[in-house]
Amino acid sequence: MSEDSAGGARRRPMPQGVVIAPSILAADYARLGEQVAEAEEAGAEWFQVDVMDGHFVPNLSIGLPVLESLRPVTDAFLDVHLMIDNPEGFLEPFARAGADLITVHQEVCPHLHREVHEIRRLGCKAGVAIDPSTPAEMLSEILPFVDLVLVMTVNPGFGGQSFIHAALRKVKRVREMAAHYSLRGLRVQVDGGVDPESAALSVDAGADVLVAGSSVFRGRGTIAENYRALRRAVAVEV
Repeated sequence: MSEDSAGGARRRPMPQGVVIAPSILAADYARLGEQVAEAEEAGAEWFQVDVMDGHFVPNLSIGLPVLESLRPVTDAFLDVHLMIDNPEGFLEPFARAGADLITVHQEVCPHLHREVHEIRRLGCKAGVAIDPSTPAEMLSEILPFVDLVLVMTVNPGFGGQSFIHAALRKVKRVREMAAHYSLRGLRVQVDGGVDPESAALSVDAGADVLVAGSSVFRGRGTIAENYRALRRAVAVEV
């Protein structure tokens, strides 16, 4: 971990290999620290924090106070997914609150190059997300400057939606573009409707970070059992 003067927070390294990243959007907030700890005991090293503003997406969700509360109780990699209009005003606050990765949406950033470089200046990894209706080619000019591409596999705004299988073609296309630019370290993330079946399909298509909310925190088994089932589905040793 390192100390960053711009963001003012210690950064965790990005976990390697195929990663299951529980989304705390689906957690029980009255027991958030406890549930995160249970997922960590099962092997979770990466959590996603979904921030929604009720404008870019039709829902409101957590903000800075939740991240500030979560950061001291976990040493995991924290991935902040900003599903908000005008994200530029929130980059530094979320960096200071303890984000390790900040992802913004291509659809709301007319000056995306500037936002990506600001995220990196703050000491965080930079991610760019695209909605199901956005072509992968929209990322062609920004791809060499980001650490992660998030291919949404549902329309953002609510948990518990069904996986959009057509998004798998987009995952493959992002991988092709990354190969064109020789971006061997680029991470490709999917988010939405991830269960054991869609997780395996996503990895086959080229994804290596799988965000799972409902299937981890609200599945049939315990959090640990649900998390391990996802890892087994993508052949990650448990």
